[in-house]
Amino acid sequence: MSLSRRQVASAVAAVPLAFAAAGTAQAGGRRARTLHIAGDSTAAQKYADAAPETGWGMALPFFLRKDLPVANHAVNGRSSKSFVDEGRLDAILGVIRPGDLLLVQFAHNDEKREDPTRHTEPWTTYRDHLRLYVDGARARGARPVLATPVERRRFDAAGGAVPSHGEYPAAMRALAAEEGVALLDVQALSLALWQRLGVEETKTYFNWTATEQDNTHFNPPGAIEVARLVARELLRTRVLAHRDVRRTDEDVPASWITWPQPGTV
Repeated sequence: MSLSRRQVASAVAAVPLAFAAAGTAQAGGRRARTLHIAGDSTAAQKYADAAPETGWGMALPFFLRKDLPVANHAVNGRSSKSFVDEGRLDAILGVIRPGDLLLVQFAHNDEKREDPTRHTEPWTTYRDHLRLYVDGARARGARPVLATPVERRRFDAAGGAVPSHGEYPAAMRALAAEEGVALLDVQALSLALWQRLGVEETKTYFNWTATEQDNTHFNPPGAIEVARLVARELLRTRVLAHRDVRRTDEDVPASWITWPQPGTV
């Protein structure tokens, strides 16, 4: 994904959007866990100048209990490498606390061979960088969670949904197995969802507008459905318990999505 005006606008936001104050106290004085997201534009907070583009991280809180806050550190255009090189992982590790979760989703920009500041190789440097997130979270008593990259909207001539991430999902799956890290297989689940929806209906989930045909980023309905996949995977892998999630089988109105002005969060 090349950097656009919207990506630059999002990148200037130094403080991640937390849908509830991270570290708020629960009844009895016990600090609430926070779910931190490290990722790229498919998950990131979007602002009013980018609407209706929506990151799935914006919708995830709708599927989690109110006292499980989400701190969305995902930033447009970043790879597992550039996120680290820019000090963004260090910023998360500076605030993450024992018992917190660090959900990591990268690959879209790791695939950019033409850009050495972002590119990684699936079975070597991609895995090396992902280990930095895993080891960093564990060193601070937090739990790392790896999520394979959500799929783009691509179909072949026969109408079959086509995977677009090459070896990156397989490399992440292997790393998760080696390191004993929970894996949310968002790539496989989103590919199956796009196949089920088909060529035309998937357009209503991606950022297709009168002026743009975007097959990578989501609109509110698409972000909501991907966030639903993430929440269900958090439950399936027992990262979260049934008491931690909600609405996984309920309708979530697109009107719940809002886009703040840049610099207001």
